[in-house]
Amino acid sequence: MVVGISSTTMITKQSIQDAHERIKPYIQNTPVLTSESLNEMAGCHLFFKCENFQKVGAFKARGAMNAALSLPKDQLQKGIATHSSGNHAQAIARAAKILGVKSYIVMPRTAPEIKKRSVRGYGGEIFECEPNLASRESTLAEVVKKTGATEIHPFNNYEVITGQATAAKELIEEISSLDFIVAPVGGGGLLSGTALAAKYFSPQTTVIAGEPAGSDDAYRSMQSGKIEEAQSNTIADGLLTKLGDKTFPIIQQNVKEIITVTDEEIIAAMRLIWERLKIIVETSCAVPFAAVLKDKTKFTGKRVGIILTGGNVDLEKVGKLFA
Repeated sequence: MVVGISSTTMITKQSIQDAHERIKPYIQNTPVLTSESLNEMAGCHLFFKCENFQKVGAFKARGAMNAALSLPKDQLQKGIATHSSGNHAQAIARAAKILGVKSYIVMPRTAPEIKKRSVRGYGGEIFECEPNLASRESTLAEVVKKTGATEIHPFNNYEVITGQATAAKELIEEISSLDFIVAPVGGGGLLSGTALAAKYFSPQTTVIAGEPAGSDDAYRSMQSGKIEEAQSNTIADGLLTKLGDKTFPIIQQNVKEIITVTDEEIIAAMRLIWERLKIIVETSCAVPFAAVLKDKTKFTGKRVGIILTGGNVDLEKVGKLFA
């Protein structure tokens, strides 16, 4: 039996190493891309960790797989459950399929049909709810009570955070002497994992977050010292959630700064990535690069790692973004 990380146990260097070994058979070690033209525009040396090439098209495959593999077998056999409108839903459904158990996914009725089809393709059973957090949580509670499945939260879960940390660990192992790593922040699972990976494997590297100005609850939380409510006025729909009580303390202690960017800056950064790197990324994925472009003086001449979080783009909406 693999023992999971409890709420009273800090995520350690060893636990990240163990998680990486645990999930390696089920994930991609994604490539790191560079571009001389983007380096010139940003005034620094950029290294893009391409989690848009990850299984299910996003970094979420890491945390979901680690959390599922960390469950005792008798508990796992009852299935796993979550609420999510996108990438985590697909990641949980995939993890369950690999492990031969059932998955129960609560999704807003307004979630894109393409994402619902993906969940069903992995064998996930979908329970639709109203498009708000209260409905998600209450519906999930009913599903868990009925099925006996174990909830794996999208970000506020230590095993999920530990799994997400492996993306930055790979980046650090491939690219030496990074001055900065920049990641986006929504609920904080990736950012807190990234911050811990830098702390343990590259302590000279500073971690900074990018966040949409229209959903700047993490920025406000860092200012106030408490978790602030999320807003939803941004095109970066993957970042529309507030921090959790597990992610926030890690971010408080280990992330130096959060840079907010407008939707216009996000779209401009996404366009540059599409045009110069020739890869598809989501709006949320472009946020950290937008942050680097916004605050160039901070990064001038430095070696900057950027985690590109996912590439699950709704192509029907792309034309509207660039109109």
